[in-house]
Amino acid sequence: MEISTPSHEKSGQLHGLMRVRCFTQDDAHIFMTEEQIQGEIQNVVRLIDEVYTKFRFSYEIELSTRPENSIGSDEEWELATCALRDAVSLKNLKKNEVRAELDDRKEKLGYKIREARLDKVPYMVIVGEKEQKNGTVSVRCRDLQTDQQDMGEMKTEALIQHLRSSQNNSQDSRY
Repeated sequence: MEISTPSHEKSGQLHGLMRVRCFTQDDAHIFMTEEQIQGEIQNVVRLIDEVYTKFRFSYEIELSTRPENSIGSDEEWELATCALRDAVSLKNLKKNEVRAELDDRKEKLGYKIREARLDKVPYMVIVGEKEQKNGTVSVRCRDLQTDQQDMGEMKTEALIQHLRSSQNNSQDSRY
């Protein structure tokens, strides 16, 4: 792992990080169980964001998929890739100032949806196998009429646009 490419400074100078020319982290090795994958990846994304934000660095996240010459089963790679994709999607929502929480408990989906309704969660974003393959999310809205609550499948960016539009409309209606 390459941490930084320092600027050309004289020996003994202490302000190298302020003039770093390049900062790269191309991979990490984290050993965990299958049950820990989602949470650990989210923790890593949170850590990266915290450090980069503190130093006011801008960054982009790119999702790399399985290389041709790799070890591990197709199922293991699919699990890891889906967890990475979910973590990046959640980060994208939060980056756009959308308050988001992940419910990755082992309960059945129907139970989670019922619980979210009882808790009056305004939007439920569901990412199942189909959505993971398509790079989309399925959305349900609490405030719509019963027969319109299922908003269907959409890209994360489309959801963010919808949420911003809804927020602007609700702010306009207060005045």
